[in-house]
Amino acid sequence: MAGRRTSLASLAGQKVDTVPGQSDPLLLTLPLATLVPTRFNPRRNFGTDEDLKAFGLILKRRQLQPAVVVSRAAYLKLWPDEEPNVGTAQYVIANGERRYRGSLAAGLTTLNVVHNEDVAKTRADFLDAILSENNDREDLDPIERALGIETMVAELGGADQVARHYDKTKGWVSQQRKLLKLTPELQGLVSTREMPVRIARDIASLPAGEQAAAWAAETARRQEPKPAVQRRGKPQAAPDPAPAEAAPVYRGKPVDAPDELPADPPPVHQAAAPEPPPVVVPEPRDQEPAPKPTPWVYSGDPAKPLPSDAEQPGRVRQLPTHDWEQLADIVIAELPEEALQSLTEKLLEAVGADSPRGQSA
Repeated sequence: MAGRRTSLASLAGQKVDTVPGQSDPLLLTLPLATLVPTRFNPRRNFGTDEDLKAFGLILKRRQLQPAVVVSRAAYLKLWPDEEPNVGTAQYVIANGERRYRGSLAAGLTTLNVVHNEDVAKTRADFLDAILSENNDREDLDPIERALGIETMVAELGGADQVARHYDKTKGWVSQQRKLLKLTPELQGLVSTREMPVRIARDIASLPAGEQAAAWAAETARRQEPKPAVQRRGKPQAAPDPAPAEAAPVYRGKPVDAPDELPADPPPVHQAAAPEPPPVVVPEPRDQEPAPKPTPWVYSGDPAKPLPSDAEQPGRVRQLPTHDWEQLADIVIAELPEEALQSLTEKLLEAVGADSPRGQSA
């Protein structure tokens, strides 16, 4: 096995044997000629040649994160038909292809890797290792993720197996793969973030011939100016009307000398019109009183009989508040004994006298 081999456990101070093919992950520095990327990596955008060269120069100074590889034998055990793609390489890169490409672009000859055979236990484990790194990227391309899920569906034998592996529903798998139904042009817009994934999945449900028109309509709608939101505020007070200029009043000489008007009499504001006198409402005492012997005729009590015509020269329409004696006669005649007692107490209280009930008590 070519290259320098170091166990990750030994880096922590533990001595372990480095047996080729063991499952314990090993940190190695391998020549680039012994490595080959897996064909199942869904990543398509690795950057421009200039980006890769700049990245490789960073790796030349210090490589903080190693790539993950499996042995040729473990990889071909999972995919025997991949031997032509592996060639003479001794290791297959599960994740870290961009580090591999950057090293090549910068002219490096070696790459730090972790050899972990556990990654190649099953096809699902290997493909999951590839997708795990891509899913953790901040610039994850949704189309690349969809390609990775599609690869897992093809290699594991169906969407049910992928859903079971990720502990997801079959609908979740379908949603991930749905973006691959877009035309290549629209997939490019999704990769560059020009088309939101939510909109892309809706358009992907349409036939390929209608997708471009649907995106054009959506673009036009998104470019329409949004109506301004009117905020509710306090109503503005109407401006005070400008005061009308009062006509100047001449206050010069008497009428017998009208020819000697002043050249420019100073303007004088017109005095405010006097307020109209208040309307005087006549008190009952200003009305014509009823004859004194006239009793209070209508009481509203059906139990009391009405007086005969001879006994009522005229009906009183208003209490005679101007004649306290007549008013008292009416109240005494109308109120029952209990009410008279309460009225008496109130009158005594009003003048500051003692209550007759209190005295009797």
